[in-house]
Formats: sequence, C-alpha cells, structure tokens
Amino acid sequence: MIDVVICEQDFDVGEQYAQVCALAPRAGAVVFFVGLVRDLYDSHDSSETIEFLELEHYPGMTESLCQEIIDQARQRFPFDLARVIHRVGKIHASEQIVMVAVASRHRDNAFQAAQFIMDYLKTRATFWKKEVGVKGEQWLGRKESDLSASLRWENNSTELK
Repeated sequence: MIDVVICEQDFDVGEQYAQVCALAPRAGAVVFFVGLVRDLYDSHDSSETIEFLELEHYPGMTESLCQEIIDQARQRFPFDLARVIHRVGKIHASEQIVMVAVASRHRDNAFQAAQFIMDYLKTRATFWKKEVGVKGEQWLGRKESDLSASLRWENNSTELK
C-alpha cells in the first residue's frame, strides 16, 4: 500500500478503511480523519460562501514531504500503517479534500499520530489553495490556528495539549 496519494479524483472512505484493515490485521485501532471543503470564507461570517477551492501542489516534493510527516509520526507514536490522501485541482464546497488514516495496536497512538500528521500537513506540505466564490478569487495563506496546532508537537512531548 502506498502511504501518500495526491490525486484529483474523490476517494471512497469505505474502500480505504477496508484496505487499511486488511493491511494491518494486528491493529487494535483504526483512526480516520476526513476533511471537507467548507463553504464559508470566514467562520465568523456565514453570509458569503465559496463555490470551490482550487489546489495546486509541487509534484514529487509534496509526496516526499507528506511521507516525511508520516515517518516522523511513526517515530513518535509507533503504528502499523498510515495513509494520506490529499486532493488537488478544483474541489467544491462539501466535497472531501483530505484523508488521514492510522492503524495501530493501541488507540492512543492511532489518535495522536493522526492528529500529528494532520497538523503538519496543514503547515508543511506544499499545497497552495485559492478560494473562489461570491467575493471572487483569493489565495489563502497559513492560518495562525494551524501554526499553533503544529507548534504543540515541537517540545517533543507525546501528550496532546
């Protein structure tokens, strides 16, 4: 099984779950996170919506960085298997954009590894996002909340904060 998939097409979570379970038969826990494209420009203002996100990436580098994130998570929170699927191209509001799956013998490692991977995907992977909707088009930068989430892992603690 390939650990990192960058693709334009949608993915089937049930199919991915079955693959992860089949490839990690000794796992006692499987944690899945699936991110969706929100239809809002800003979580504080629900009056204006986006139609879609357009994602670009740096092929080769993006997969390599995502694999490094998985490898770092495996060192900190040993697990049997991890998989990241991230979509690129035009993705409409309410569609799936990212999936992180972690299978581990222990649930705590599975939860923490999945959260670690997702936090670092948001800040270190080479994806560029453009919102398109009623306000027009705008490229998005990193969010302060995403940076804060990833910084909590910097102190080498395995505890969630």
